[in-house]
Amino acid sequence: MTDLAAVKAALKTQAVETPSWAYGNSGTRFKVFAQAGVPRDPFEKLDDAAQVHAATGVAPTVALHIPWDTVDDYGALAKHAEERGLKLGAINSNTFQDDDYKLGSICHPDAAVRRKAVDHLLECVDIMDATGSTDLKLWFADGTNYPGQDDIRARQDRLAEGLAEVYERLGDGQRMLLEYKLFEPAFYTTDVPDWGTAYAHCLRLGEKARVVVDTGHHAPGTNIEFIVATLLREDKLGGFDFNSRFYADDDLMVGAADPFQLFRIMYEVVRGGGFTSEVAFMLDQCHNIEAKIPAIIRSVMNVQEATAKALLVDRAALADAQASGDVLGANAVLMDAFNTDVRPLLREVREEMGLDPEPLAAYARSGWGEKIVAERVGGRQAGWGA
Repeated sequence: MTDLAAVKAALKTQAVETPSWAYGNSGTRFKVFAQAGVPRDPFEKLDDAAQVHAATGVAPTVALHIPWDTVDDYGALAKHAEERGLKLGAINSNTFQDDDYKLGSICHPDAAVRRKAVDHLLECVDIMDATGSTDLKLWFADGTNYPGQDDIRARQDRLAEGLAEVYERLGDGQRMLLEYKLFEPAFYTTDVPDWGTAYAHCLRLGEKARVVVDTGHHAPGTNIEFIVATLLREDKLGGFDFNSRFYADDDLMVGAADPFQLFRIMYEVVRGGGFTSEVAFMLDQCHNIEAKIPAIIRSVMNVQEATAKALLVDRAALADAQASGDVLGANAVLMDAFNTDVRPLLREVREEMGLDPEPLAAYARSGWGEKIVAERVGGRQAGWGA
């Protein structure tokens, strides 16, 4: 039997990092739909993030994206976060929105472009120093569109060289989290296309380098929980970018497309010790047509529900069934946990934490949505264009 008190205690320690960019305007390649009340600067993004944490109690950190969240005084930004009960989380680099990076950034054939990209990554480490952030998160759009366009192996050499320089700049307690993506925007080769490539580079770099699993960055049918289990076994799982996909990198709300997959992933996290380790659980989503703050609250709740179900798996019964070769029995143990309605349990957890048991209803009653629509008039909304 599962110890419910232990499950509740674990859920109270959960922390889900929200991304600053999810509070701004976003969209598809074709159109970005602006919404009233969207933040106009990183400080207002933190104000909105504080509402998510107030409603859920488990979203205490906010990831930044540079240059989208560039400010003159990062110490002031960190203080602004602290005053709202938050901390600044991972610093995400951007080497994909500059004309110089058309043929790549850190893997570009031109040494001057590579220097520019590496200097940006080093600047991100400087920002980590100023904000107290511990994680530098890297994703590269680098790749090629046609056979023969560039030397595949040489690009890996350039990647390794650039990563090594940035790795050496990391201070005590700081980490490099390397993300991978199957394709897009490059369609023939991507320089970090899968977990194996990311793992190989992290292994060579050292203990401070870890792999990030974005749940939308895999080929259809990929067993993501196998990847999670393997990286945990090798002590190389640095964190997650949680989102959902139907077709490719859709960046929809986590748990929206396949809640059973999210449960399976979270079970491997619980089973592998990742829930109580330094594995970072971050949302990486684009709320294109839905209201930003309620969507992020719902996403945090989806992660909570999947985690609660994973914690409810009767691991002793599962181990017995597995050891005896009881295929159906073992599967039934997992399905029993997945099919459990954990919403009453989570309502109890929230009440014990001094929170409203219904986060979305609590946010709606707060009046914050109406307040920001009325007050955030004028200026340039945060986002990446229309």
